[in-house]
Amino acid sequence: MSDDAGEKQDKKPKAVALLSGGLDSNLAVRMMLAQGVDVEAVAVKTPFCDFDCGKGCGHRVKEVADELGIKLKTVYFGEEYLQMLKNPKHGYGSGMNPCIDCRGMMYKAAKDHMEKINADFVVTGEVLFQRPMSQNNRALRIIEDDADLKGKVLRPLSAKHLPATEAEKNGLVERDSMGDIKGRSRKGQLALAKQFGVAEPPNAAGGCLLTDPAFSVRIRDLMDHTNGLPSLNDVDLLKVGRHFRLDEITKLIVGRNHEENGVVKALATEHDAILEARDYVGPTCLLRSTAINDSLILQAAAITLRYSDSPRDKESVVRVTIAGKEKEFSVFPAENTAADVQRI
Repeated sequence: MSDDAGEKQDKKPKAVALLSGGLDSNLAVRMMLAQGVDVEAVAVKTPFCDFDCGKGCGHRVKEVADELGIKLKTVYFGEEYLQMLKNPKHGYGSGMNPCIDCRGMMYKAAKDHMEKINADFVVTGEVLFQRPMSQNNRALRIIEDDADLKGKVLRPLSAKHLPATEAEKNGLVERDSMGDIKGRSRKGQLALAKQFGVAEPPNAAGGCLLTDPAFSVRIRDLMDHTNGLPSLNDVDLLKVGRHFRLDEITKLIVGRNHEENGVVKALATEHDAILEARDYVGPTCLLRSTAINDSLILQAAAITLRYSDSPRDKESVVRVTIAGKEKEFSVFPAENTAADVQRI
């Protein structure tokens, strides 16, 4: 045997894992570590699924990586993700969720890191048939092909239901030790978690915002009324408050509680108008338009009062701030029916 062949045989297998912080990817990494594979992780944030946000999946990916004892690289998709979302090659799921294209972007991020560190393959926590759009046989093949990773993506939890990967064929991992989990039930994962001594398995992920029906309506409205791409600030505003479409170029966002009022104010730009009831407890509202005028301000002020403690039967004052300058408008609260028609 040549020295080169001996070195190749002795070389420890190396993999890049897509880590979300959820149970499935956690277990996939543990299965690899148990087989002596050297694992580094890539975690992906998007404008609609931030694993550290505390609202979506609620998983803390850095804590999981530290617990597993593996290096972590974080990749953030911003404007390039919005570009994909505008016209996904493989379409949407039940909402505005471009799951196949989204996973493809994640695979490419993992591939880039795989090539950078000279790893042998990519590992994911995907479970066959767990998600209807992106985790069926056809979709998994499409995602691999689009990312130029055919045969290089190992899904340990469901591997026995899938074709053998290069890592299995080349003996880098033992296929007999792979999992045979499939479907939406978590029984297999919970049994595996117990086997690995995971004391408190996290609950199933809440999922991407783009699968939420109400949020999908908001993002579709934003896309339909934006020339080019919306800004990341526009997207962040979608996550808070009540939203009203006043005309083709004008939106009003109404905070629902003290915390949201703070977020709305923090996201305001110098071109936005901030509205608040002067004399009563109520929401902070943000009026966004390329052509703010008094007519729009009066509409927004009436809606602002509708959600305040102001009396229904008389005019009250709304303070309006634009670029640091304040004005006051006296209006009646909006009628419920009229405001509901404009609500997104």
